[in-house]
Amino acid sequence: MPSGNVSILFTLGAIGLVLFLILYARLHAFLALMIASLALGLSCGMGPAKVLKSIQAGFGDALGFIAVVLALGAMIGRFLEVSGGGRALADWLLERAGPERAVWAVLISAFLVGLPIFFEVGFIILVPLAWSLARESKKSLLYFGLPIACALTVTHSMVPPHPAPAAAAQLLGADLGRAILQGAALSIPMMIAGGIVYGLWISKRMFIAVPAHAEREMKAGDGQPPPSVGLVLLMLVLPVLLIVTATVADMTNSPARSVTALFGHPFTALLITALLCMYVFGIRRGLDRNAVTRMATDALLPIGTLLAIMGGGGAFKQVIVDSGVGTYAGKMLVTSHVSPLVLAYVVAAVMRGAQGSATVAIITAAGIVAPLVKGIPGYSPEMILMALCCGGTALSHVNDAGFWLVKESLGMSVPQTLRTWTAMKMVTSVTGIAIVLLIQSLI
Repeated sequence: MPSGNVSILFTLGAIGLVLFLILYARLHAFLALMIASLALGLSCGMGPAKVLKSIQAGFGDALGFIAVVLALGAMIGRFLEVSGGGRALADWLLERAGPERAVWAVLISAFLVGLPIFFEVGFIILVPLAWSLARESKKSLLYFGLPIACALTVTHSMVPPHPAPAAAAQLLGADLGRAILQGAALSIPMMIAGGIVYGLWISKRMFIAVPAHAEREMKAGDGQPPPSVGLVLLMLVLPVLLIVTATVADMTNSPARSVTALFGHPFTALLITALLCMYVFGIRRGLDRNAVTRMATDALLPIGTLLAIMGGGGAFKQVIVDSGVGTYAGKMLVTSHVSPLVLAYVVAAVMRGAQGSATVAIITAAGIVAPLVKGIPGYSPEMILMALCCGGTALSHVNDAGFWLVKESLGMSVPQTLRTWTAMKMVTSVTGIAIVLLIQSLI
């Protein structure tokens, strides 16, 4: 095995290799990620069998959750759009809020949706809304898409009971109630800075059209008047309501939590919603069962490439984790004499940049720094948690499944995604840690 410093250089080289193969060699992103995963594992001294096993495990772990979410979410979006539901909702929002304020409406909606559910689930539910609003308003898709993505990803990393901040709160000994309140409060300026300030700024300088596959879906129709806005909103919020109910029942130790845990799991919540969409936007509107089945099948066709890329990102992440590079980098940083808030932020940011997953980065970083920062006078566990989560939400790039989800859903190239999604993540992260340090200095 090479030394830790050499392994870090190999990791940086592997990330550079991915970018080179995609940007200059014009190789498909999935192939680039697989090649980089093999190269990194072998260069770090992992045996061929171990590297391949790591790739297999990472690929499976990445798709074990997101494949189901993407499939069900794609079906829901397909029936909403073909029925005209997306356009009806877009027209209603634009009429009520006006073109200049519609972006605030989608930001607030994404924030509320993102509090109880995973980023991937919320994004799949709301991205058709961004498509419709962008088409109706003739604005860059970034104008609506980036605020939605920003609000969802910030809450996913900052607010318990999402798994990463919840687990980190336990490791750091933070009070969960205070962590929820502080995380939600800190998320607001973070998503405004990233989603509104930066999102609107970059949307004026980079026009992203609605992707071709979304245009095809929106242009398709069943020849009938669109469904009511109330029905469309119900289908959008139904999975959210089911998931929130399960979360509340679990937090309050309700006797019904075993039942709500079933119906409130993202898989079940989206399955129920998908079946209802097939009925109210399909069969109830005169489509026969064959037509409904064909629409569901058509909805799955565009996501094959996306799943392959996201699986490749998961494989790359797992090789980095199994090689021990990320853990070594974090331990090396904790030996420096810096503020525990800065330390927690940097360790989490390095972990995020190295292996891609915000959840893994935050939980791993919490395990590294918790023994060192617990009990330091003048620093509450909740403040250290906020700093750590701010670090974990930074540096999303080609080894992050969310990077590829946003790229494909918004129809961007890799350079465009780096300039928009990755830059937005850095803006939110820096805004968050700046506020944390400011508050700490005033205590």
